[in-house]
Amino acid sequence: MDTLQVHGFLSQALVITDHNNFFGPSSSGGGSLKYTEIGANASIRPRPDVLVAAQVLSRRAGGDGSDARPVLDYGVIDYQPLSDQRRTLGIQLGRFKNPFGFYNQTRDVAFTRPSILLPQSIYFDRTRSLGLSADGVSLYAEERMAHGTLRFTGGVGTPTTRDLDSQLYPAHLSMDMSGSTSSIAQLRYEHSGGRFTAALSAADVNLDQGLGPHEGELNFQPWIFSLQYDMERWAITGEFALRQVSATDTGPLSGSDVIGESWYVQYTRRFLDDWQWLVRYDSLVSDRDDRSGRAYEAQGRGPAHARYADDITLGLQWRVNPRILVSAEYHHIDGTGWLPIRDEPDPAETRRRWNMVLFQLSLRF
Repeated sequence: MDTLQVHGFLSQALVITDHNNFFGPSSSGGGSLKYTEIGANASIRPRPDVLVAAQVLSRRAGGDGSDARPVLDYGVIDYQPLSDQRRTLGIQLGRFKNPFGFYNQTRDVAFTRPSILLPQSIYFDRTRSLGLSADGVSLYAEERMAHGTLRFTGGVGTPTTRDLDSQLYPAHLSMDMSGSTSSIAQLRYEHSGGRFTAALSAADVNLDQGLGPHEGELNFQPWIFSLQYDMERWAITGEFALRQVSATDTGPLSGSDVIGESWYVQYTRRFLDDWQWLVRYDSLVSDRDDRSGRAYEAQGRGPAHARYADDITLGLQWRVNPRILVSAEYHHIDGTGWLPIRDEPDPAETRRRWNMVLFQLSLRF
C-alpha cells in the first residue's frame, strides 16, 4: 500500500463571447459558467512490474448538464516485462488514453495545458470523447540513448463515443453512433532532455452510424506531425495535421470523402518564475479542395464560414502555488469550423467573425 497515490483536480471557467455561443450561452448576459472539469485518479503497484491506474472525470462543456455525470476517463492494468536503464517495454489493458499530438494524453488537467483551450484545429473539444480514449490494448516501448529518448506507443480498441452523435449531427436527426475496432500509434523522439521534441501520430478510426433503419460507417484517418523547441524560459511549438474523413450510408445522408488540414504555431514565454504568456495562430480547413467553403455553401449545405476557422490567441497563466493556477486568454476567430453544434444548432445563425474571452481557476491535490 505504500505505492498507493491519489490525486485530483478541479477547474472552473467563465466564457464570454460577443457572437456565437461556446460552452453554453456565452454571448448573452455575463457569459457562461458551463465549463467545469472535476477529476480524481488513483494508482497502485501490486508488484514492481505492474501498475493499476484509473481516473474518474466529471466534465461539463455547455449542454444541459447531463454530460457532467462522472465517467471512467481511463482505467488500465499496465505490465512492464522489461524495464532497465536503457529500455522499457510495456503493455496496457483497459481504457487507455490515445497517444496523439503533444497534449492529448494529459489534456484533462489544466496544469498540463499551455492555455485554457488547446488548439481547436488539432484537439477538437466538440469531438473530444472520440479522440480521448479507447477500450482495448496498448503497447509501448522506450529506448534511452546517449543524447535522446525514442518512444513508441500503439493501440487497438474501440473508441469512446459519449455524446458524439449530438456534437456531429443536429439533434432532430436522432443519429446513433457507436465505436468500431480502430487503431492508433505514435513515434516520438526527445533530444537533450526535451529541448527538442518531434512526434508523428497516425490513426484509423471507425464508427458505425445509424439513422432509423439505415446504417452506415464513418472512417477518420488523421496524420499529425509535431515539433517543439524548448529553451526553459521560452518554447516554440507547432503541429500539422491532415485528416481524411469518409462516410458511407444507405440513408438520406449523402456519403462524403474529404481531406481536411489543420495546423498551429505557438510561442510561450515564462517570466517572474510563476507567470507565462502565450501567443498562437491556429488554422482549420475542413476540405482542402474547398478552403473557402464557397462550394459547400453553393450546394445549400450551410454557410461557407462553417468549413474553416482561423484563431489568433493571446494567453496568460499565473501559478499562484503548485496547487493553484489562474488563467486568462483572448481569441479572435474568423470562421466557425470548430463550434460545437450543441451550442449553435443552426449554423446559418452564426457570425463569421467573433471574439472570445476566457477566465479559469484550477486547483489540484
